[in-house]
Amino acid sequence: MKYNNPVIKGFYPDPSVCKVGDTYYLVCSSFQYFPGVPLFESKDLVNWKQIGHCLTRKSQVQLDKINSSGGVFAPTIRYNNGRFYMTTTNDTTHQHFYVWTDDIYGEW
Repeated sequence: MKYNNPVIKGFYPDPSVCKVGDTYYLVCSSFQYFPGVPLFESKDLVNWKQIGHCLTRKSQVQLDKINSSGGVFAPTIRYNNGRFYMTTTNDTTHQHFYVWTDDIYGEW
């Protein structure tokens, strides 16, 4: 298979990947942007499709007065017993937190 890097073009730093069945899921940093933590899926680790964001409600993350070098850093995605978890840090507020979903296409 031949492919070009980066496989996800654009601004998607600090990727974290987990595999469930035959599908890979990826999250990445979103810093001060909202909605936060872009979410992608792939069958082959080369062709990725964005399927949503993990942080879609303002109550999930404090982004008021966040500078361009702050906000949500280095999220991690994991899967256990039918549930997806995303854990991350708001580097500006020094808060560590996680969200979860039982439906990867639904709300976290």
